[in-house]
Amino acid sequence: MTTTLVSPADTAAVHGRQVPTGLFIDGRWRRAETTFPVLDPATGAEIAAVSDGTVDDALTALDAAVAAQSAWRHVAPRDRADLFTRAHRLLMSRADAFADVMTAESGKPLAESRAEFALSAEFFLWYTEQIAHLHGTFAPASHGGYRVITTHQPVGPALLITPWNFPMLMIARKAGAALAAGCPVIVKSAKETPLTCALFVETLSEAGFPDGVVNLVHTSSSAAVSAALMADDRLRKISFTGSTGVGATLLEQAAPGIINASMELGGDGPFIVLDDADVELAAQQAIVCKFRNAGQACVAANRIIVHSAVAQRFTDRFVELTEALTVGNGFDSGVDVGPIISARQRDSVVELVATLHGAGADLLTGGQPLPGDGYFFSPTVFRVPGRPAELCSRELFAPVATIYEVGSTAEAVAFANDTGYGLAAYVFTKDLSRALTVGERLDFGMVGINRGIMADPAAAFGGVKASGLGREGGHDAIYDYLEPKYLAVTVDEEEGLS
Repeated sequence: MTTTLVSPADTAAVHGRQVPTGLFIDGRWRRAETTFPVLDPATGAEIAAVSDGTVDDALTALDAAVAAQSAWRHVAPRDRADLFTRAHRLLMSRADAFADVMTAESGKPLAESRAEFALSAEFFLWYTEQIAHLHGTFAPASHGGYRVITTHQPVGPALLITPWNFPMLMIARKAGAALAAGCPVIVKSAKETPLTCALFVETLSEAGFPDGVVNLVHTSSSAAVSAALMADDRLRKISFTGSTGVGATLLEQAAPGIINASMELGGDGPFIVLDDADVELAAQQAIVCKFRNAGQACVAANRIIVHSAVAQRFTDRFVELTEALTVGNGFDSGVDVGPIISARQRDSVVELVATLHGAGADLLTGGQPLPGDGYFFSPTVFRVPGRPAELCSRELFAPVATIYEVGSTAEAVAFANDTGYGLAAYVFTKDLSRALTVGERLDFGMVGINRGIMADPAAAFGGVKASGLGREGGHDAIYDYLEPKYLAVTVDEEEGLS
């Protein structure tokens, strides 16, 4: 199968916004022989048909990235930062378009899409500001006679695999770091939400990023495309956000070629409410942490663990706030919770609810798919007795909250840590010393203290155990795309004084 160049780019009108629907390879939009549909999860209707890239297309994109590598890595830091600045300005000028397209293809409420865009732009700006501050070290050798110079160089062409749940944030966070470090990229979009990626890549192209530095491949054959790229020894970096199962497969594929890997994988976020917590604050933050993006977030509150002293008060208030949430089309005013991403995903939520019933959990509200077009499910709360094996250490990824009761802080910490995951955890208490003590004992890469959202460009976002490798954001992010390089420089110290 072959692709043909498209000029001007094929586009689709999505909520009044023109979005490219082709593949972007070596600075050109290309039309594949076949397409696949993008559906609006709020209606089930097709909103666009995008080019369905093949293995050959992906390898052509890698060809372009390899060809661009040498020139891109040697662009002066200030020149690269200036290019980022132009791109950031263009992104900001298109904020409304990005929000509209995100809501159309992902279903999330427009307010959430706007917030995601704002955070994404902040990440991109953060990387812009870091480009000129990538420093090495200089030191005398331990026994003299030469100098130890450590610098950094780009790891090389990078494959960035983005998920559907945060289509703008993930590409801005990954591509921003990779490009800032001097790595050309091949972006493989999620087939459910390819249009936001297309807008992002189009913006970088218009800002002046050189041909081959940014490449975009949409595909309905993700496994085959990824496997082909991972088997090519010219690929030197993989960054993936998604399920732990797929991440494990990619790590296996990375092993033969020793490909540098960053993985942001599944979560089982414990949301701990201690006996001295501000119950109202905890309930409000739990709503945000659980039901944002219809619960489809790896950092969502997965197990809400509440001390028995405040369990009833918290539960009553949490259920009250849950029942006040408005479910609907993300473009409608006043909507708090949008649809599930797909019919298949909604079916999995139905199965989850059946599992909860089977485990003896007490349904407090919700529990049903909603009638009509689209893939809507009512915000749901269960009280779960005991520690059912079929529920603990399982990522829910749904608008379904599960509340567990504990009798002590020690029990809460032990239960929270009893999982193979280690991405995000949350602790609510009025005692700062207690918060720090508990936070330090939680085996998670991130801990929110009295807050349910903590993504920030200055913070190192990532997890431990089965939740991943590496960090996105903060000072560490760009270094995930750089390799240290050591230069041993002989110095004739006597001659230097003659």
